Amino acid sequence: MRQIGHNDTRERILGFIHEFFDAHGYAPTVRDILKGCNLSSTAIVQHHLDVLERDGRIQRDPEVFRSIRLPDHKNLASVPLLGTIAAGKPIPVPSAETWTAQALDTIELPPEITGGKNVFALRVKGKSMIDALIDDGDIVLLNPVSSVNNGEMVAAWLKNEKQVTLKRFFAQSGKIILKPANQTMKPFVLEPDNVEIQGKVIGVIRKL
Repeated sequence: MRQIGHNDTRERILGFIHEFFDAHGYAPTVRDILKGCNLSSTAIVQHHLDVLERDGRIQRDPEVFRSIRLPDHKNLASVPLLGTIAAGKPIPVPSAETWTAQALDTIELPPEITGGKNVFALRVKGKSMIDALIDDGDIVLLNPVSSVNNGEMVAAWLKNEKQVTLKRFFAQSGKIILKPANQTMKPFVLEPDNVEIQGKVIGVIRKL
């Protein structure tokens, strides 16, 4: 009877992984599975994932964040998570805690999300983009471009301040205006030569 119970738990975990992929487009974490399947410990989740991997029903990379793969989700794109970006008061860049050329982690995503582009990811710190449904702890996906259109959401490098921030971009009357999506916060009005666009936001991974 114990083995049947174990099999039931494993099937429930596998079903949850499929449903999570369908709902979010990326893999769940161990804690997602723990919560979604109402299990008692991460050790139990890891045990069942090990068995599922051994049986060839999932694939995993222990060095990669959200690395679970399903047989029908093989062509995933690896997106480097480079650090954090301020959605509020800008934070210093680069540093080990913020912007770095070395990936701090990797996120596996379906190629239709990345659009086949060289995409990178940053974790959001702050609430200045909350009205755009981007909250503290969310992850934004960015296309590394240097020019954007008015109204697009960007990662902007402020050269003089040596800081980076997440805002909507506007070029008006010879100035660059970086607007938050939060009615309680004021926009930044900057000289064009003080602003360098690091990337354009193309997607958001919500914090659960």
